[in-house]
Amino acid sequence: MADVATPAGLATKVLSTVNAPYGANLTAYELAAKIADPASVNANDASVFAFFSEVREELQRQFIAQMGIDPSRARTVAAQFAVKAGYSLPLAD
Repeated sequence: MADVATPAGLATKVLSTVNAPYGANLTAYELAAKIADPASVNANDASVFAFFSEVREELQRQFIAQMGIDPSRARTVAAQFAVKAGYSLPLAD
C-alpha cells in the first residue's frame, strides 16, 4: 500500500479509490479540477462522487490542500452532491 505521508502516496491512495471502481483513469490534476467544478455535479461524475463519499475525510482534506484546491469550492461541490445523493458527505457538513 502507498505511504500516504508522501505526496505521491496520497495521490495514489486517492486515485486508486476513485478510478478503479469506475474504470476511470484520471490524474491527480484532472481529479483536482473536477473536485472544484460544480459542473461535476450536473455531469453525475462518479469519480468526484467517489472522492467525496469513499475517500476518508482526512485524506480528502490533505488532497485538497496538496493540490491547491480552494476548500470552499470543494465544500460547495460536496454539498451539491450530498443534496443529490440524499445523505450527508463529510466535507458537505
